[in-house]
Amino acid sequence: MKIKAAVVREKGGPFVIEELELDEPRENEVLVRVVACGLCHTDLVARDQHLPAPLPAVFGHEGAGVVDRVGARVTKVQPGDHVVMSYLSCGACGPCEKGAPTHCDTFLPSNFMGARLDGTVTMRKGQEAVHGSFFGQSAFASHALASERNVVKISNDLPLEIMGPLGCGIQTGAGGVINCLKVRPGSSIGVFGVGSVGVSAVIAAVVSGCTTIIAVDINDQRLSISRGFGATHAINPASVDPVPEIMKITGRGLDYTLDCTGIPAVLRKAFDSLGMGGACGLIGAAPAGAEVSLGMQTVLNGRTLMGIVEGDSIPDIFIPTIIDLYRQGRFPFDRMVTFYPFMQINQAAEDSEKGKALKAVLKF
Repeated sequence: MKIKAAVVREKGGPFVIEELELDEPRENEVLVRVVACGLCHTDLVARDQHLPAPLPAVFGHEGAGVVDRVGARVTKVQPGDHVVMSYLSCGACGPCEKGAPTHCDTFLPSNFMGARLDGTVTMRKGQEAVHGSFFGQSAFASHALASERNVVKISNDLPLEIMGPLGCGIQTGAGGVINCLKVRPGSSIGVFGVGSVGVSAVIAAVVSGCTTIIAVDINDQRLSISRGFGATHAINPASVDPVPEIMKITGRGLDYTLDCTGIPAVLRKAFDSLGMGGACGLIGAAPAGAEVSLGMQTVLNGRTLMGIVEGDSIPDIFIPTIIDLYRQGRFPFDRMVTFYPFMQINQAAEDSEKGKALKAVLKF
């Protein structure tokens, strides 16, 4: 079928709206009419080729929409259902069978290689192959071809246009706090980098009962926004070293920290801000080959560092949990959203990079 999609044809190039041909759904696939799609930092990293995503390509991995058609073996959803699309996993490897699909053995090829696992592409322009299947969806398009595994059915009474970011950014930040760090009521946490992922972590820390929530960012506007979502303190590392400042606030260091930037120097500050026995989570995607050094005595004194992908979330379980909290008014992620028409995708990308939009969402 013919669709409209935002195509990136060169490293760092613009998103160009083009007409493409999209495959019909295979027996385990779901065709979704996209209503809205969040714009995530990972889309921009892939556009700029800091991730191994082949070009030309259609990105977008926070899609929400209405099921149009389903393959013969699909039982999870049916035409007319409202869905959020998330990351793709195989469901058959060791990590998947142990309930850890974010660490799927095929996570990289399933989500970043621009094709199905069998190597076939889902989109073309004439005889030219256009790489899709980004996070099993490529939702910067009027229609997306997903798998039964990476669609999550949601209630038709929810505002579908804001639901897409639940599939990646919001579940990543919230899951990092709830699923990975497993923060305790009354504890302290520092969130380094308070874009949409970091603010989601701040909200999750509030929900979890943290009493000291320190936002760290070089953007004063984002620090102000994070306070509005429940951060108790804000530190701008451009004007003060966050480690001694955090020690001054807490007296001993933090119970938990999250690095949402992927910048080695920031991760080191996040780790050094921990108190004895504290835990640091790395969420931000670092450039290929990036390394960080840690003080061995600091590690020896009971501190831990863990890598976090997609908030270690099982989307079919965690996304409905966030929705329940949203319905109760306890997870107001809708306040992060700035809407853009699909045709203004390049403006949305620019505003996201400059910090003008906390969570840009494209509406179709």
